[in-house]
Amino acid sequence: MSVFTHLVAELGRLLEPVLAESATAAAIVLFTVLVRLALHPLSRAAFRGATPVAGCLPTLLQLPVFFVMYQAFSSSEVAGEANELLGHRLFAAPLGSRWADALGEGGLFGAQGLVFLGLFAAVGVVAAWSAVRGRRAAAAAPAVPVLPVAGPRGGKAVPGGAKGGSRGAGAGAGRAGAPVELSAEQQAAMRKLGGVLPLLSFGTLVTAAVVPLAAGLYLLTTTAWSVAERAWLQHRKDRAARVDGTAEDVAAAGRAAG
Repeated sequence: MSVFTHLVAELGRLLEPVLAESATAAAIVLFTVLVRLALHPLSRAAFRGATPVAGCLPTLLQLPVFFVMYQAFSSSEVAGEANELLGHRLFAAPLGSRWADALGEGGLFGAQGLVFLGLFAAVGVVAAWSAVRGRRAAAAAPAVPVLPVAGPRGGKAVPGGAKGGSRGAGAGAGRAGAPVELSAEQQAAMRKLGGVLPLLSFGTLVTAAVVPLAAGLYLLTTTAWSVAERAWLQHRKDRAARVDGTAEDVAAAGRAAG
């Protein structure tokens, strides 16, 4: 933790001529950006995998960083010496203070309370952006097919080609033709789940209300990065798909003309 404390303190000193007493807060944001840049290759690989848990590995790798951040702004001593970071502030609020401390100092709209309200507003905007994108992605997702597979007596469709082996799968699919979609109840359940999951992003608001202000800044920065990163990766994927589609159309037109 002393290495982290030293690194943030040094970044704060570099930014101090420009940002004065809020330099350490800016150093925390900069440190978070550096961590996310280091994890970007993993995030990109997870996105390409197109799995339901895409991005979990980068999130898990950030947990130790968040824990160190929390400890650094919760401990009065670091390596046997006074923690110099606790004296730094973001505007009127000490970086080691919590929302409960701010409420005790001047109330909801006191000098410190306003800093936390600004933090909560920013976290809420990012969470809403994430929720809207999540709902759109869930609505645009195609229905998951159930492949019809002939059973031992040539009967029913079996979800995902279970039982019946490769012979049954090949024969069943060949005879039945197009796959059968999920039942209406299953699709409705998936849509409901897709609508609820994006709301979990608002849980960051609860966390930001109970951790030190510095940890809240880290949460805000890394969450905003995650949403923006995923939007950028999706944009690149969609653009590549459009380019490929255009190239196929041109090739098809050329073959037709020939």
